[in-house]
Amino acid sequence: MSELWVVVPAYREEARIRDTLDALLRQQDRDFRLLVVDNDSSDRTAELVREFGERAPFPVEVLVETEKGVGCAVDTGFRHAIAAGATLLARTDADCLPQPGWTAAARAALLRSPGLVCGHIEARHDEHGPVGRAVFRTLVALGAAFGRVRPAHHRRHGYLVPYRMHAGNNMAIAAELYLAVGGMPRRPSPTDRTFINRVRRHTTAIVHSRDMVVHNSTRRIRAYGVLGTARWYLERGSGGRGVDPR
Repeated sequence: MSELWVVVPAYREEARIRDTLDALLRQQDRDFRLLVVDNDSSDRTAELVREFGERAPFPVEVLVETEKGVGCAVDTGFRHAIAAGATLLARTDADCLPQPGWTAAARAALLRSPGLVCGHIEARHDEHGPVGRAVFRTLVALGAAFGRVRPAHHRRHGYLVPYRMHAGNNMAIAAELYLAVGGMPRRPSPTDRTFINRVRRHTTAIVHSRDMVVHNSTRRIRAYGVLGTARWYLERGSGGRGVDPR
């Protein structure tokens, strides 16, 4: 029997994690275990998750990872889940809102193709109006197009499939594949491009699910501005800004 775990890395998300937890509570498929990996926050993030776990209809666990970096938190969480019996893994972030069909879509996609599933991201409606959401869509499309044409991503470098933009805050992967590719890079953001390329070197089982939808935080636009965010999505780094846009 396949066992699905949802892993959520979190760092100082006291103000936002309730919304993420409530979004997971609204899932149509609630046959999963939730693991929140607190990256040694100094606020009440872990306490709020534990309080939520007391009333949640699915098992909830909090794990503290003191090594800083979202990659460290994700890797620790995934490996903990696998050691506890997880065969299917899904990840979102603590400032994101998985839509009600998210876990069902993740499970269905992985059972059809036990590899890596890349979900569909949209901007949260409570952070920006229509213009801000349109800017977000444009930046994501620009980043995806750049990733496809970037010479370093071409298949001549040993990749088995064309490049596909991969949002770490909306992904699902078979546990066996996660271990086979060496896991998530244990470092701060960005980690997504390195991880998708690890998978591309190993398997062709990479699919996109438009039914696996997460509403993504757009606070990076507010913190970096449009040009700074474009630089981020075009793989040019944070331009001297911190990678954490709080």
